[in-house]
Amino acid sequence: MNFMHYLSDIDGVTIYPIISLFIFFAFFIGLFYWVFKMDKSSIDEIRNIPLDNNNPNHLNQ
Repeated sequence: MNFMHYLSDIDGVTIYPIISLFIFFAFFIGLFYWVFKMDKSSIDEIRNIPLDNNNPNHLNQ
């Protein structure tokens, strides 16, 4: 199948890649902002989850 033929028949098809690129960058910029604004104590808590033996979700093998 030739998808370019189908896409050429759609009016205004060039706006869709621009919108998806904007959504992609907006998501990751928001994610970076959230990570850099996180409280340092919560980062330390999350960092130590794999090493915490008191975690009830931790499976003792």
